[in-house]
Amino acid sequence: MNLKHLLLIIFLSPIINQKIHAQDWNEFANTAYYSKANLELKLHSENKNRVVFMGNSITEGWVNIRPEFFNNRDYINRGIGGQTTPQMLIRFRPDVIDLNPKVVIILAGTNDIAGNTGYTSLETIIGNIKSMAEIANANGIEVIISSILPAIEYLWKPGLNPAQKIISINKELKMYAEKNEFIYLDYFSAMVDENNGLKVPDYTAADDLVHPNKKGYLVMEQLAEKAIEKALARKK
Repeated sequence: MNLKHLLLIIFLSPIINQKIHAQDWNEFANTAYYSKANLELKLHSENKNRVVFMGNSITEGWVNIRPEFFNNRDYINRGIGGQTTPQMLIRFRPDVIDLNPKVVIILAGTNDIAGNTGYTSLETIIGNIKSMAEIANANGIEVIISSILPAIEYLWKPGLNPAQKIISINKELKMYAEKNEFIYLDYFSAMVDENNGLKVPDYTAADDLVHPNKKGYLVMEQLAEKAIEKALARKK
């Protein structure tokens, strides 16, 4: 190998590594998942009172179980099943900021507790949600921070005892929202049972324990619409 080739490799290595790492992060966050839908939205959709629902499978499943909640409204669902807060934070710009919504509803954290992308401390989970809220706020978007829904067990990862962790995170999120004049959307209190789990069979199935059923989503819709109305009133 001559000197010219060696210098070329040294020069190109950081660029190649940077491209590889960029691809890794995009794949990690699945930024391509909504890329086509986002482009269509920006090209062909009028933005009046757009609201983006940012979340995981609970958000993504909402549009499948209750499509009528999203139809004929400027409600944009940007949930991806299984995602954790660092993944959402990475895709927050293309899936929220670049869509120029009036309001964002952030529902996140339960998959972090489950360890879907490895161990994440409660402080980091809260910090990632705060970061999303502050990025939205800096871009003139009204912020609604949702409580994590109750969960007594993750059947795909049993033995983690998530209930008290969820309660702790929700307490911190509520205090943070109030301090920063964000809206706190409390699904937890409306859907919890006596064991701090999601009510069975009212709002979830016994073989699930995490994802709402139709009746559960109806409860969430009533609460979400009140929060959205409050948020949009601030934009006037």
